[in-house]
Amino acid sequence: MGSLTEENYIKSIYSLSLEAGEVTVSELAKKLNVKLPTVNSMIKKLAAKKVVSYAPYQGIKMTEKGKKEALSIIRKHRLAELFLVKVMGLGWEEVHDIAEQLEHVESERFYNRIDEMLGKPKVDPHGEPIPDVNGKIHSKNRLAVSQMKEGTSGKISAVSNDEKSFLDHLNAKGIQIGDLITLKKRESFDGSVLIITKAKKETMLTHQVAERIWVES
Repeated sequence: MGSLTEENYIKSIYSLSLEAGEVTVSELAKKLNVKLPTVNSMIKKLAAKKVVSYAPYQGIKMTEKGKKEALSIIRKHRLAELFLVKVMGLGWEEVHDIAEQLEHVESERFYNRIDEMLGKPKVDPHGEPIPDVNGKIHSKNRLAVSQMKEGTSGKISAVSNDEKSFLDHLNAKGIQIGDLITLKKRESFDGSVLIITKAKKETMLTHQVAERIWVES
């Protein structure tokens, strides 16, 4: 592994590449909130280490080496989040920033021990899959609430945003992983949806929120 900054770049490139395949320098600069020359300099450094492949005016691609390093960082982050929730009793909305710091601990033994203590879990507190020690992810079929058909039901399996403000919003609406919901109505104008929770409570979600909540399909 490289420096803390390098690891943040690797994780960010991997995350963006899942959405678009190739990643542009401008996209990466925006995600990391840094200037383009700074990003260009780091990409050249990562390319020299064979973590990414890159040519001027072309997209950034992760190499197999880069993917392996990214998945190792993600594994640490998600195990740390689960440990903070299950063992230390913190809320799912509290753990992201702490895990951002813990993911840079280099000791594999430390994280393998956490994995054992937690019973080799498959998902983190937000329902996202935890890569195993070999970087393999056991993912399930899932569907965004924004894509559900009216009248259908599903169990919330994950959320794809672990920012505190988003999770505080879900907490206020009483929405948690494992809840069974039914999509009652979708507004054609803005894509907002009306759902019925397990407590038979009707709750309106904006399209922006609904597309970040996933149910098992």
